[in-house]
Amino acid sequence: MPKKSREDEGFETRAIHSGRDFVGETGAVTPPVWLTSTFEYGNPNGFDYTRSGNPNFRLLDATIATMESASHATVFGSGVSAITAVVSTLKSGDVVLAEENIYGCTFRLFAQVFGKFGVEIRYVDFTDPKSLDEIKPISPALVWIESPTNPNLKIIDIEAVATATHEAGSTLIVDNTFASSYLQRPLELGADLSLVSLTKYTNGHSDALVGAVCTNSDEWQDKMIFAQKALGLQPSPMDCWLTMRGAKTEAIRMERHCENAFKFAEFLESDIGAKVWYPFLPSHPQYEIAKKQMSGGSGIVTVDFGRSLEDTLRIVESLTYFPKAESLGGVESLCCHPASMTHASVPKEVRESVGITDSLVRFSVGIESVEDLIADVAAAL
Repeated sequence: MPKKSREDEGFETRAIHSGRDFVGETGAVTPPVWLTSTFEYGNPNGFDYTRSGNPNFRLLDATIATMESASHATVFGSGVSAITAVVSTLKSGDVVLAEENIYGCTFRLFAQVFGKFGVEIRYVDFTDPKSLDEIKPISPALVWIESPTNPNLKIIDIEAVATATHEAGSTLIVDNTFASSYLQRPLELGADLSLVSLTKYTNGHSDALVGAVCTNSDEWQDKMIFAQKALGLQPSPMDCWLTMRGAKTEAIRMERHCENAFKFAEFLESDIGAKVWYPFLPSHPQYEIAKKQMSGGSGIVTVDFGRSLEDTLRIVESLTYFPKAESLGGVESLCCHPASMTHASVPKEVRESVGITDSLVRFSVGIESVEDLIADVAAAL
């Protein structure tokens, strides 16, 4: 039997066996951490200064690229650093057309930073098919979506948006953080750029900050390498090493996240009677699209308890296995109150117009015993 090419290997195999370069004569199964700020000039691999590149960056680049089915990946100091790298390619007068339920830090970056430099952002509901008709007349420099979105877990038809975006001569970027590279690969669905906060499911252990932008475009890859160096958006070698370690178990962790989150969502919907959003629940408005473009529902469950702000915060703060914390995707469960945490920078009227109410809670369901997680929330309620 002929040996498989890297492209034909399974996701798990690629995640584990990509990125073993630079081990030198040691034969180390796990590459070391290159904790150096600079390199001797003239070395065979062309390294000069860690802001301009480091072996740990390149190893993680290679691993993430193969996990996302991309020709290229560039790693950055965080998910927001990756967002900054992409937005830094725009110029005054450019328009970005974005999904209205956008990550709070992305909203803040556009509104309070790049807005001052003349970059305009407009918001639409990309779950409404009519929104696709708005792309060509606006002719945006970028179309910016998340799927699933944060925190409402709206599922956007990436393939349909990609087609409309390309017909308008524009570029589509998909924030793939909530889905993970294991469950969804936007470039295979037609996106030009896939952005991932590797801090979340890829690392999976809540101990490192890293982001990545993946693409099949040589031109976009050159732009990302320039942004990493020129803007100082590079990650730390240690955080890259930790994320490489996490990537090796992403597949088995994601399977448990999906299994636990589905059971947790079913309990909240059927036993508690709360309003629940989870992509693989049949009650989800975009359930069919989710099943088409994702191989699992991921680990986030969003719930509207229909309580007052005071009651909702009391529920959140009385949980044992769900520390109230920002972030998601670690092996441990977390809960977040978006209105006062991740989306606090979004004006209240804007938050509520897209469904982020004071009684909305986002659960990042970990890989603990799901029976314990369910009992915890039942007791809090």
